Amino acid sequence: MLFFCMLTYIFHTKRIEPKMNSLAHRIAVSIKNANPEETHSVEIMQYSLGIILNTLLIIVGTAIISFSFGHFSECITFLLCFCILRLSSGGFHLKTALKCNIVTIFLSTVLPSFITVSNSTLWIANVLSLIIIVTFAPNPDKNARIPASIYPLLKLVSIAIVLSNFFLHSTVIGLAFLIQSLTIIPWIRRRTQ
Repeated sequence: MLFFCMLTYIFHTKRIEPKMNSLAHRIAVSIKNANPEETHSVEIMQYSLGIILNTLLIIVGTAIISFSFGHFSECITFLLCFCILRLSSGGFHLKTALKCNIVTIFLSTVLPSFITVSNSTLWIANVLSLIIIVTFAPNPDKNARIPASIYPLLKLVSIAIVLSNFFLHSTVIGLAFLIQSLTIIPWIRRRTQ
């Protein structure tokens, strides 16, 4: 059943993505026409609006699928914790928004719904996440304009976020942190060196 929902989502997403880009463009043009002097270029606003619309699509897609399977709170918690850690630690980006949407919704709905771990496994996941964060965070997107001077602060925030699950002891949060921490490992750079 979950596989059917994911296929349906992928089919609809392929149809929605061009419409979302068009919608972002129309909104950006409307904003620019309403205030041409004090706004950024249409391209910059369209890019920003595209990010917002894709984020909304991920939230709504995760909410609908998780609600239909009775795991709404777990899946939304996973998505929220994944995103919070990602804000401070950075991580790998997929090539297209469509791939990002599909993978994020898949992870946010499947892992908290079907993966359960023991207490000892949760401790291992927490320790592994912490080691990865201490070693590699932050790993921001190459297009991000984050000054290197705040990297130590981002690392401390990321460490504090991961440490919080040693006190919360949540399987869902532990999975979210582990998956997100894996995205900051520079796998490609390591192979080319």
